Amino acid sequence: LRTHSYHTLLAEPTTQSDRSEIQGTLKILVSKLDDLSTCNDLIAKHGAALQRSLSELEGLKVPLEGGEKIKAVNERATLFRITSNAMINACRDFLDLAETHSRRLQRALQHEREQRTHLEETIEQLAKQHNSLERAWREAPTHASRSERVSKEDASDEDEDSEYFDAMDESTEFITVTASENMSPICNDVSAKGLMRRRQHRTQIPDKPNYSLNLWSIMKNCIGKELSKIPMPVNFNEPLSMLQRLTEDLEYHELLDKAARCESSLEQMCLVAAFSVSSYSTTIHRTAKPFNPLLGETYELDRLEEFGYRSLCEQVSHHPPAAAHHVISQRGWTLRQEITIASKFRGKYLSIMPLGAIHLHFHSSGNHYVWRKVTSTVHNIIVGRLWIDQSGDIEIINNTTKETCQLKFIPYSYFSRDVPRKVTGVVADSEGQAHYILSGTWDEKMESAKIIQSSEGSSGSEGKQKTVYQTLPPKLLWKKYPLPENAENMYYFSSLALVLNELEDGVALTDSRLRPDQRLMEEGRWDEANSEKQRLEEKQRAVRRRREAEATDAEYEGYQPLWFHQRRDSITGETNFVYKGGYWESKEREDWSMCPEIF
Repeated sequence: LRTHSYHTLLAEPTTQSDRSEIQGTLKILVSKLDDLSTCNDLIAKHGAALQRSLSELEGLKVPLEGGEKIKAVNERATLFRITSNAMINACRDFLDLAETHSRRLQRALQHEREQRTHLEETIEQLAKQHNSLERAWREAPTHASRSERVSKEDASDEDEDSEYFDAMDESTEFITVTASENMSPICNDVSAKGLMRRRQHRTQIPDKPNYSLNLWSIMKNCIGKELSKIPMPVNFNEPLSMLQRLTEDLEYHELLDKAARCESSLEQMCLVAAFSVSSYSTTIHRTAKPFNPLLGETYELDRLEEFGYRSLCEQVSHHPPAAAHHVISQRGWTLRQEITIASKFRGKYLSIMPLGAIHLHFHSSGNHYVWRKVTSTVHNIIVGRLWIDQSGDIEIINNTTKETCQLKFIPYSYFSRDVPRKVTGVVADSEGQAHYILSGTWDEKMESAKIIQSSEGSSGSEGKQKTVYQTLPPKLLWKKYPLPENAENMYYFSSLALVLNELEDGVALTDSRLRPDQRLMEEGRWDEANSEKQRLEEKQRAVRRRREAEATDAEYEGYQPLWFHQRRDSITGETNFVYKGGYWESKEREDWSMCPEIF
């Protein structure tokens, strides 16, 4: 082992960590072999001495009974020596076998590592090439003919369930053929840059520190549990609260500004659908967990002077965690939602299921839209690089006109020929007649194409009837803003996310900007942030215990939020928290005496 395996193994083309591991293992083996040899020598030496002593005893004149006992002991000593020698020989045989095969096994292991790395690189390269080719094809001038799409669907019946437009009904599939006519923009198409008057806000935050932590050591006992009940260090967080993440839905608020000016409710529906998709664009690299808000925590975003809207969130329940959100815009719309986050750790991935409806009301037309969010999934929780996907269906209903939009978020797959993170949709009137086809990706852009003619096509392999839609050229509805410079070191925050935790004067005492553990994390002081997080959570538990102890009155209704109250929704029939007013008036008076001391 010293003269052969030690050097030949180190000669293999392994990494530095592999070489260190092999060197350490071989040193241990050498040490153990030395110990074994020493034991062998001692056994041989003492065994021989024992036998000599017993032989001498046999030669003495002792009573007959004593001689028989000495003879029996001598035989047992001989058997012990034979057994010990057999053990030593077996150990030598084992070490010889290990020496013979160690180099071959190490070479095979290295080969498997190289093959795995090569396979991963090849799959990643193929996925990138496929993505680039698909997008290049979609953006090419010949895209107008769509003949390739038709031939592709005919040649691939096995993928019919995930082909171009299948969001309206699982039993119906669509083929689109684009006409050469021009189409006027939908309510003045939204560009990526937009026309925005911005105040001076910060454009960067301190870089994320490089702290390492073993996720499995924390998560292995949490499989199947509700994520909000698992105590997590800030190492897995980003320096924003869930209330601030909810406010990020407003990043593309100008879509709603333009929708409010639409005279056609169907065109308005297209923009509302694009807005519902745009809220996921910030999640593509955002695999970190936002802070769970404390009960009674609030967050305001006052952009009345810049963009005409004011937004307020409040944590209205702790178990289950629920947040109420209300936005009113001077540009003709009001949005409200109450979101309860249900999340389960499944071992390999984490499912995040937002529960609750989103309501959007346009003031001039009276159109009232309702929809719900899709499921988010964080993959490679234990091994590999974290990545996030959105999947499921969104049904947007205009409860005023009964028009609908069916959006389908197609799950990502290496083996699918679809564009990654693809979203398709169909906008239909109250009679179910399709008028617009929507297509795009939730991390980049959405387009709409007006349907000018439809006809029944051939059946697929499972007998499903295809509908062929002839459409006008697609028009851009929404395109994602580019990320700020150095975003990869700032938690992949968008320009809006960078300013959400920026200190502002006049906010409520319960505002997320004033939360100390979150502020310490943003400043890179993670150890202090963890200590502060534990203090805040224990303080919240103590307040809850005291509240429960004081709840002796039979008429006690439990915790009551400060700015929202429960009302039964006339459209969904659900009981929701809705804004009851008073917050912005208190801000004008600079009076926050009613706010609890939660920090």
